[in-house]
Amino acid sequence: MFNDLELKDILNIGLSTGADLCEIYFEDKTKNVLEAEGGLISSANNAHTRGAGVRIIKDDFVVYGYTNELNFKNLTNLTADLASSFTGNKKTCLDFVKENRSPFKIIKHPEDVSIEEKAEIIKKMHDYAFNYDQCITQTKGILLDESQDISIVNSNGKYVADTRVRTRFYIISIAKHNDAIQTGSEGPGGQVGYELFDQIDLKKVCLESARTAKKMVYADECPSKEMPVIIHNGFGGVIFHEACGHPLEASGVAKGLSVFTGKLGQQIASTLVTAIDDGTIENGWGSSIFDDEGNLPQKNILIENGILKNYLIDEFNGKKMNLSSNGACRRESYKHLPTSRMSNTYIDNGESTFEEIIQKTKYGLFAKKLGGGSVNPATGDFNFSVLEGYIVEDGKIGKPVKGATLVGNGANALMKIDMVANNLLRAQGMCGASSGALAADVGQPTIRVSKMTVGGRGE
Repeated sequence: MFNDLELKDILNIGLSTGADLCEIYFEDKTKNVLEAEGGLISSANNAHTRGAGVRIIKDDFVVYGYTNELNFKNLTNLTADLASSFTGNKKTCLDFVKENRSPFKIIKHPEDVSIEEKAEIIKKMHDYAFNYDQCITQTKGILLDESQDISIVNSNGKYVADTRVRTRFYIISIAKHNDAIQTGSEGPGGQVGYELFDQIDLKKVCLESARTAKKMVYADECPSKEMPVIIHNGFGGVIFHEACGHPLEASGVAKGLSVFTGKLGQQIASTLVTAIDDGTIENGWGSSIFDDEGNLPQKNILIENGILKNYLIDEFNGKKMNLSSNGACRRESYKHLPTSRMSNTYIDNGESTFEEIIQKTKYGLFAKKLGGGSVNPATGDFNFSVLEGYIVEDGKIGKPVKGATLVGNGANALMKIDMVANNLLRAQGMCGASSGALAADVGQPTIRVSKMTVGGRGE
């Protein structure tokens, strides 16, 4: 696309007014999405995007611009316009040091899978879920894949490239009983091709979504009160992701907008809690070979035995904090300014078993599956819906309850975790923040929070 001399010329223009760094991010991405309702394809979208973003940094200031016209003249003009934001002595681009690392292995690339094969997969999703029980009245299926080629070059001599291929499906089962309607959903995926469907049991996953919908449509309303809450493994980790993970991102910490600002080395959680963000997991949904500043991702221990050990740090915000980047910079596309973000974030295994946690709970809520929610990153206050819940009485899982909402504060909830199981499981999701919507794993073993406010409409 551009040779080294042209790239150097563009970067030198970015440095011509005294900037500390000029960076170009190139992207070429193809994304396919099939959606079906009742097993019938309702939409089929194919998108091909191609462009570049230019970021120029001086001291604590940054300017960013992007274009989809990838020619030397246009990119030169864009960079010159951005550089005009600064005044100062001209600096010079360093020689490139190209770093080559192999991307994750993809066995069955999406481009090698026909639309007919994809349509057959999405039809099976409906058939499995719809035939589970007569109370399942509708299904919605989504099958998506994307292939993203990126390259990053900057004036400090960095020059890297990465290819990211992701495949995921999402099944929603809708159950109806009298006037009550409830849903169940599952959405596994990974940084893999269509070998995903050789690695998982499609039927089992679809039946699980239908089972959840059926169980909840016949459930009583959840009572509203303070009680111990047992949050199950897998997607239960979304509470930590939202209420605690985002406040650990340097984008908020550097500005003093996080509840965890200035608390490195302090106890912020129960001593049972060790929390990790690991962008190096092979074929992980949120992993990468390089982060979106061209640095190597890391396995970052954020909290160890309750002590805050690290933040998620990008280069720009790291300088404000006098801390080095730890490979945690991400962006959705060339249209987004990069910043610190989570990748695969989870609470690590503890020493209890799931059965012990249930047996040692006299009364409480077992939140088997969580749904969406909201959080204030500055305070950590959150509320999350429970998609599948059960009352625990005298050490046994009892009746199912629906409509439960968990209300609390992330920092307080961390301190009240009094049991952590040894059944760590990760699940896939999409995380939206200032640098766009990103693939992100959440996860945890089953945990118990000794006291939490549970909202509901039951007695």
